Amino acid sequence: MSSLTEALGIRGGIVAAIGAGGKKSVMNALSAEASGRLAWTGTVFTARPPRWTDVEVHVGEEDELLALAAAQSGPARQAFLRPSDKPGRYAGLAPETIARLHEIGGFDLTLVKADGARMRGLKCPRPGEPVLPPRTDLVLMVVSAQVIGRPLDAEFVHRPERVAGVLGIEPGDTLTAEHLGTVLTHAQGLQAGTEGRAILPIINQVDDAARRDLAEQAAAFALAHSDRFDRVVLCCLRRQATGTGLVDVIERSARPSVPR
Repeated sequence: MSSLTEALGIRGGIVAAIGAGGKKSVMNALSAEASGRLAWTGTVFTARPPRWTDVEVHVGEEDELLALAAAQSGPARQAFLRPSDKPGRYAGLAPETIARLHEIGGFDLTLVKADGARMRGLKCPRPGEPVLPPRTDLVLMVVSAQVIGRPLDAEFVHRPERVAGVLGIEPGDTLTAEHLGTVLTHAQGLQAGTEGRAILPIINQVDDAARRDLAEQAAAFALAHSDRFDRVVLCCLRRQATGTGLVDVIERSARPSVPR
């Protein structure tokens, strides 16, 4: 597989990113690879995509953004965001608005940030999360390999008390590869709120051989404990565009599809 888009099996539609440890990085990488018409947005607060993605950013209220999307045609990468009082951050669109945006704009692919994690590497959702648009075709569940071996605390984990409850451990305990796999498969982990939708795990920040081994352990655990997906994608997505960022694709056959 030569691209992240291919590894994730994305063929278009509405694709939402949830979790922690690289949602925006995943969206940015997919944006840079995209051909045809692309929309980049969120249902929650988000930063704008970086310049290297070549995404044109539109900031306005929902009716204005819908009219803008309907008036344009041809290949384009466009972000649709609402203004906010938070410096450097923009408000998201209502889920129903994003579904309309995708349709009336004739977008081949619409990427949606559908929850927040305050720049941490792991989370479990609270009630009401994630905030998914209607007719979401695929939910990408993102976790970071960098939390393995770290303590379960607020430095590395968003809402550590929720993650501790899901994992059945105490705050401050050391996180393992199995814990990462559990967050990807538990009914109150990242699968919460995704019922009836296709899901696919991404383990990001697989920065070296040691992290790759740990990420492969987490992926193997996840595949053994859920039948809702048949592969786990391992990535190392930097802040700037450097290749595809694809490290490996772990499938049920356990045969790596990307050479070491």
